[in-house]
Amino acid sequence: MNTGPGAVPRTSRLRSCLPRSQKQRHFPQGPRIESSKSRDRGPGRGEPTPPCPPLGREADKYTNNISCLLGSASLAVMTSGKAHIGKPAPPFQATAVVDGAFKEVKLCDYKGKYLVLFFYPLDFTFVCPTEIIAFSEHAEDFRKLGCEVLGVSVDSQFTHLAWINTPRKEGGLGPLNIPLVADVTRSLSEDYGVLKEDEGIAYRGLFIIDGKGVLRQITVNDLPVGRSVDEVLRLVQAFQYTDEHGEVCPAGWKPGSDTIKPNVDDSKEYFSKHN
Repeated sequence: MNTGPGAVPRTSRLRSCLPRSQKQRHFPQGPRIESSKSRDRGPGRGEPTPPCPPLGREADKYTNNISCLLGSASLAVMTSGKAHIGKPAPPFQATAVVDGAFKEVKLCDYKGKYLVLFFYPLDFTFVCPTEIIAFSEHAEDFRKLGCEVLGVSVDSQFTHLAWINTPRKEGGLGPLNIPLVADVTRSLSEDYGVLKEDEGIAYRGLFIIDGKGVLRQITVNDLPVGRSVDEVLRLVQAFQYTDEHGEVCPAGWKPGSDTIKPNVDDSKEYFSKHN
């Protein structure tokens, strides 16, 4: 029997926590787990200690029970992705349809520019084409601001292309001025926290990323309701204004409207004028 420094000890203490089918297996030593006698009560308080998490098939039953108790919304919070306001946006690399051809796109391609990254559920659906066409028709307005737009769904690049080649009067997209990204692995949707896990599709998440790669805005719609492209344009303009001037934008701000100097004394100039 190997008793050297690299030996894997028997973990008899762990067996008491395992389903019967797994008690005969040996596992590498992990955190200390109390024996069945000592774990019945908490340390000095007399309260019961929670049982060990189940493994294998028992874990599936355990997860299903939690799903029933907490509901899908609670589980979605537990897997909320890596996207956080004020932090670097999760990097990505994926295949997109760009001007009718397949092309690899990466987040770093947009360094120095603003980027609107919007997710939608599926190709060949109903609300989605209205959003995509609206963003496409305003693509030049975004570019004038130094901002690009990317649409993302879990469909393949081949499905994207087929939808683009379908006439708009038949529910298709027709030629587009923005790329559509294929997220067939669901990795983008998962990283950005918009994956609807029970259906394997994305919610209508929208992310504004600045030229430094920092997330400035996040919104997520449930599936039935589309988004306003005019509002997204306004938000890009507002963030760019604050970047350049250091002032803050009040509710409903549009270019040319008054802004607020963010300190107690100077802000009174705005409040006295508008109240």
